[in-house]
Amino acid sequence: MDNLDKQFATRLGLLGLIPFVLLTLLCWIVHPEWMPFFVEAQLVYGIAILGFLGGLHWGLALIGKERSAQDAKRDLLSGVLPVIIAWFAMSQMTVIGFLVQMAAFIYSYQYDKRMYQRFAMPAWFVELRFRLTAVVVTTQVFTFLAANIRL
Repeated sequence: MDNLDKQFATRLGLLGLIPFVLLTLLCWIVHPEWMPFFVEAQLVYGIAILGFLGGLHWGLALIGKERSAQDAKRDLLSGVLPVIIAWFAMSQMTVIGFLVQMAAFIYSYQYDKRMYQRFAMPAWFVELRFRLTAVVVTTQVFTFLAANIRL
């Protein structure tokens, strides 16, 4: 990708952080009676983003021509498991939902680092993924804290 694509991808990634940051801030400033809506919205948005990240795994797995069937299966599975587990955890309890999502985002980033090396993705993209993941996990920590301190 040339510099323009890097800048565009970075801007889109940053725009994708807006709901995470906004929902976290709202959890700290709204009346506690309204918080469950914003907490749930944070979890739902997290599931949507995990699904998006899984789609990246699928796309790379499907274009990888010189890979074993086992590698492709592992990549496809890594694309769906985090979102399915996060969805199931959300339906159980908010505390578990946030912990599972934080783990899923960290797992997804760690898996992506290895996957992107196999596909020779540019180093700036791995760095962008790290920064985005760090912000997402941080906002989830603060939303989790707000839900447990303010409610």
